[in-house]
Amino acid sequence: MRTGPIRRAGAAVASATVVLGSAALASAATGHPALATHDHSALATHDDSSIKHVLLISVDGLHQQDLAWYVRAFPNSVLAKLERHGLEYSGAITPFPSDSSPGMTGQVTGGDPRVTGVYYDDTWNHDVFPAGTTNCSGPAPGGEAAYEEALDKNSNSLDAGQGLTGLPGSILRMTGDPLDVLNPAAMPVNAKTCKPVYPNQYLKVNTIFNVARDHGLRTAWSDKHPAYQMFDGPSGNGVQDFFTPEINSQATGYPAGKDWTSDNAATMRYDSYKVRAILNEIDGYDHSRAHHVGVPAIFGTNFQTVSTAQKLPTSDGLTGGYLPGGTVPGPLLVRALNYINTEVAAMVSEIHARGLASSTVLILSAKHGQSPTDPATLARVPDGPIIGAINAAWKAAHPGAGDLVIFSTDDDGMLLWLSDRSQAAAGFVKRYLLMHSAAGNNISGNPVTVPESGLKKVYAGEASADFFGVPASEPRHPDILGIAQHGVVYTGGKGKIAEHGGDDQQDRNVPILVVLPGLEHGRAIDAPVETTQIAPTILKLLGLNPRDLQAVRIEHTRVLPGIGEGAGR
Repeated sequence: MRTGPIRRAGAAVASATVVLGSAALASAATGHPALATHDHSALATHDDSSIKHVLLISVDGLHQQDLAWYVRAFPNSVLAKLERHGLEYSGAITPFPSDSSPGMTGQVTGGDPRVTGVYYDDTWNHDVFPAGTTNCSGPAPGGEAAYEEALDKNSNSLDAGQGLTGLPGSILRMTGDPLDVLNPAAMPVNAKTCKPVYPNQYLKVNTIFNVARDHGLRTAWSDKHPAYQMFDGPSGNGVQDFFTPEINSQATGYPAGKDWTSDNAATMRYDSYKVRAILNEIDGYDHSRAHHVGVPAIFGTNFQTVSTAQKLPTSDGLTGGYLPGGTVPGPLLVRALNYINTEVAAMVSEIHARGLASSTVLILSAKHGQSPTDPATLARVPDGPIIGAINAAWKAAHPGAGDLVIFSTDDDGMLLWLSDRSQAAAGFVKRYLLMHSAAGNNISGNPVTVPESGLKKVYAGEASADFFGVPASEPRHPDILGIAQHGVVYTGGKGKIAEHGGDDQQDRNVPILVVLPGLEHGRAIDAPVETTQIAPTILKLLGLNPRDLQAVRIEHTRVLPGIGEGAGR
């Protein structure tokens, strides 16, 4: 819950870049099995120049175990057929924190938060003035840096305030430039220029879209908030065609206050708009199908349907999450996975129909996973009382002082920003957290108590900075980093059964599936990899230099094994 201010390497593969065969795409699109059988030994090689397009798909919340289960349970599904013709990286993990914003930012930059500067979608920055500031005198007091629905001109509207009539049917007419629907007055203010910091300006490094544009290639991206304008990169020239309907807006046909994530059927409807945009782009149009512009070299979207099926206790008469034990999806989640399979099939079919199978790579991954999967381990803990108690204890020990915790982002981890950044103040918070229990409730709504505020480890002050690999003076990182005990979700009430953002294996172990032209037999690669490696891999596949990415140079981010040499160490 967020509150405001208050390896062993896998076996080596061919050194040449390997590449999705038209046979794989054709079999997936038609529903007929490919001629080749699943083989974990041989890989085809290809001419780099044959790859013209990369379609990147993030299925938010999808665990590697979910993909593996689905392939076993539905061996004739499109996802199973793609897996049999792809490189499957079973040991992939997301950046930490495992939030959507650093997760997707990592996939398109090749960098972790210490390099990108993006720790979460809603954070605190000690080096900015608060949103709305017009007179920047004196030292910056710090302010909230919310790069999500809070930036919309109208966050209650699917078109984010563009004023389209006939919504949601007219949503494809939404602007391709998120700047049209973002509100500068809601952005943090640069201490030096006294001007709003737009999402792309907040990102510290360039993106795959910037590199593609620098080489004259077309780009497009679809996501859940206009704030994903961040992917334009610091230069602002990254994505030519955005499609960013606001997912946290009022869902059409639902009671007031219910957004598109409050009901899984609504989420599927929302995701389908983005799929339609992708199909238009595969056909060579912009997302609205108003202009024929050519198929993008880099494009893609994310799905929210699996995520809401994991979080909602029930929806549409179906039980959400997983069956007891946490390895088998429950009925709502099975429906969500079937939906993903159908929508991916539609995109694959369109790629084949347009003659793009031999020149297109499909990459499927996830911004984050979700925890816990086993309902028996869930402990929902409201974070408000914990933070209130810390501030009360601080004021009692320091008469006349204000709140010590001035901002928090707590999902299934705890990130706190403090008004006093001294090590003594950080130590005070750490001691309090580890010396006090916290009240919550379990999957049945019955009371539970968790020790040590629901945390198993607390990094305070300099230790938090060291964890992220930044100087203690860096203004963006949380002053307190709490690693939650497995199953703890910081949320009020009884409406959520899973979350993400933490360091749990279930938050971070997500799939990476790369489906390549010419690759008749798939390969399972168990080498430990990170989703940040998707970014240099995309550039490598397109014949571009991965080291054109600033984060790749800083972090030595490697191309995924099996794709070829040429980036990182």
